Amino acid sequence: MKRIALIGLVAGALLTTGAWAETAQQTRMKSCNAEAGDKGMKGDARKAFMKSCLSGTPDKASNPQQRMKDCNAEAGDKGLKGDARKTFMKSCLSNKAG
Repeated sequence: MKRIALIGLVAGALLTTGAWAETAQQTRMKSCNAEAGDKGMKGDARKAFMKSCLSGTPDKASNPQQRMKDCNAEAGDKGLKGDARKTFMKSCLSNKAG
């Protein structure tokens, strides 16, 4: 009985001192992870998003939507159509990824 009371007392002390409280990094990781999940990101896109989210600096080059928008505009400016456009887009999107 004394052991149970002692364990309860120690656990209560730990909870009140904040020994089990989340750190700022853990809180940031939790929110970034939730945001990536809400956006349905997977693979390299998720990895790039998590890296920029956790560092706190937005990286437009790693944002897939921004890359697509930029490459699409560039292909339109060049007047590319069909297979030439497809090849250009593939190259453009892979070059801007890294």
